[in-house]
Amino acid sequence: MKGAFVNGAEAYGRLLEVFIDGHWWVVGDYLENVGKCTKRLGANAYPQLYGGTASGMLRGGSPEVSGFASPSKEVRSRFSS
Repeated sequence: MKGAFVNGAEAYGRLLEVFIDGHWWVVGDYLENVGKCTKRLGANAYPQLYGGTASGMLRGGSPEVSGFASPSKEVRSRFSS
């Protein structure tokens, strides 16, 4: 037969187990996301380390430098009416 103390200790143990398990889950997700973000930032800052070239890897790179496109006319003529 179990008494009130044993039942209370079991309930507290289950509560503590869920509490600790939940915290490990949250901390694990946080560390995983930090790792992914750090890798992404590293790939943007040092593309040559991740198999890319320095020019054209970052979005917004100049088409003249990256070689993916070439301007068809001068910028001034685009905005003059």
